[in-house]
Amino acid sequence: MTGMRTIGIAAVVAILVALASARLTGAGELEPGNETPMTVDHSGWDKILSKYVVASPDGINRFSYRRVSATDKKALRSYLAMLQTVKPSALGADERRAYWINFYNALTIDVVLDHYPVKSIRDIAISPGLFTVGPWKKALVTVEGKRLSLDNIEHDILRKEWDDARVHYAVNCASISCPNLMAKAFTAKALDEMLDRGARDYVNHPRGVTVRGNKVMLSRIYDWYRRDFGKSEREVLAHVAKYATPALKKQLSGIETIDGYDYDWSLNEAK
Repeated sequence: MTGMRTIGIAAVVAILVALASARLTGAGELEPGNETPMTVDHSGWDKILSKYVVASPDGINRFSYRRVSATDKKALRSYLAMLQTVKPSALGADERRAYWINFYNALTIDVVLDHYPVKSIRDIAISPGLFTVGPWKKALVTVEGKRLSLDNIEHDILRKEWDDARVHYAVNCASISCPNLMAKAFTAKALDEMLDRGARDYVNHPRGVTVRGNKVMLSRIYDWYRRDFGKSEREVLAHVAKYATPALKKQLSGIETIDGYDYDWSLNEAK
C-alpha cells in the first residue's frame, strides 16, 4: 500500500509539472519547446489570389472580379466561414497577424463580389449611419463571439495590437491607390518579408510617392494615418525614405515638407 501511495503522488506531481510547462502565455503563444504551434490553413485564399490577381504593367496589382466563377465565390465564402471558427487568441503573434491580414483582404474581396459591378468600393453603402460611406463599419463576421467589421479588424486589432505602420501596405481596400493586393496569402513564416515587400512596392510607385523637383506628393494614406508613420512631416518622409530605392532616396534627400496628398478610389479591377 505504501509503495502504491508513493507512485500515485509521484504521478500526480509529474502531471502537474507537465501541465505547467505547456501553459499558454498572455499573448496566446505556447511556450517554446513544449508543443507544436497552431497554424491556420490559408490555401483556399492562396488559390483565389493566384488565379485572379493580375500584376499589371503599370505596377498595380488588380483583381479580376468579373472572372470569378460561382465555384470560387463559394470557395471564398467557405474560407471566410473557416476563419470564423478559428480562435486567434490561441495563435502565435505572427500566425495571428497573418490570419487577420488575410481575413481583412478576403472579406474585402467578398464584399465587392457580393455587390459587383461597382465603380468604387465607396459605392457599397452598407455601413450604418446617415453620413457613412462604403462597407467598412458594418459588422460582417463573428470571431470568438464578437461581431466584427472591416474597421474593427484594421483599426481595433491590426493597428492597435502591433503598432506597425507596415500594416497599411498589407491590407487592401480594393482601390487603385491602395497598396497592392499580393498574389499570395500572408503566412507567419514569410510575414516580415511580405510586409517589407509591400512597403517597397508602394513607396517606389507614383501612387505612393511622387517627387518633382523639390516637391513631394504622397498617398493620402500618409495623411489619414499620420501618427502611424511619424509625428511630423519630416518623420513621415524618413519612413518613406527607409523603403525607397537609391534613386528615390536621392530625390527625397533634403526635402523636409510634404506638398500634398492624393488618392484614387476607383476599383482595382483588371481590364
